[in-house]
Amino acid sequence: MRSRARLAVTLGDPRGIGPEIVAAARARDAGADLVIVGAEGTGVAVDEAVGVWKRGSPAAHAGRLAGQAVDRAIELAMRGDVDGVVTAPLDKRALLAGGFDFPGHTELFAARTGRKVAMMLAASRPAPGTTNPLRVVLATTHLALRDVPTAVTAEAIATAASVTRDGLREWFSIESPRIALCALNPHAGDGGRFGSEDDAVLGPAARAADIAGPFPADTVFVRAMRGAFDAVIAPYHDVGMTAIKVASFGSAVNVTLGLPFPRTSPDHGTALDIAGKGIADPSSMMEAIALCAKIASRIGQHH
Repeated sequence: MRSRARLAVTLGDPRGIGPEIVAAARARDAGADLVIVGAEGTGVAVDEAVGVWKRGSPAAHAGRLAGQAVDRAIELAMRGDVDGVVTAPLDKRALLAGGFDFPGHTELFAARTGRKVAMMLAASRPAPGTTNPLRVVLATTHLALRDVPTAVTAEAIATAASVTRDGLREWFSIESPRIALCALNPHAGDGGRFGSEDDAVLGPAARAADIAGPFPADTVFVRAMRGAFDAVIAPYHDVGMTAIKVASFGSAVNVTLGLPFPRTSPDHGTALDIAGKGIADPSSMMEAIALCAKIASRIGQHH
């Protein structure tokens, strides 16, 4: 096992703040040896890569470069050349225009590795006045809201629960994870008054997966932050992302559970509007690198 984790770090969309926050993280030393995966492949110095990636890339070209960098990082991790992957933010429209038909990183990593995965946002520390760091897992990821009810199936919940339980045990050293399911409808449907999905689908799925719930969204995340649960499975993107970002924006980390190696990323997007202005905050990238290194170390010790 290496004395320090060796992590592949992708620069994300070159038009965004990815190159800047990677450069800042490298300068501050987040506790791992970084292999920068940029426009020219791997081993590119960050300062050089920032220059290469910032030369007025159109969206399709930027998306293609970003997607190719992720593919290269996955190749390095699967080969064992690095212990994990940290990714800077992508622009999803640019990624599609560049020839990568994936809604985001999570789906791309799942496809390339052939694994069932789950997207988790994990706070690095408890929010003020609470006792537990909030961890939110998505049963469905990037979908239009109108498509969510049919996508929140018993199978989707079972997969999320299984991957979450294994991830909390193996990557977060929580031996007996306490997992809750967030309801789909207001008041968990209130006995069918506001929708039948919670009684007909989510409730039986939670019992089959041996997790608690479904509990209303307006209470379950608070209960988790106060120590009742180690993670909450959210039925759709925004209900989960809103909770974690209100609680811990800037210090939360996106973790792809279920992969054969750890993959993390910051909890924010490309911030195209502030790129190049020198005001991007690298805090979440620093947290992403630190958590990826910590998980890699745990995996190495286990093996």
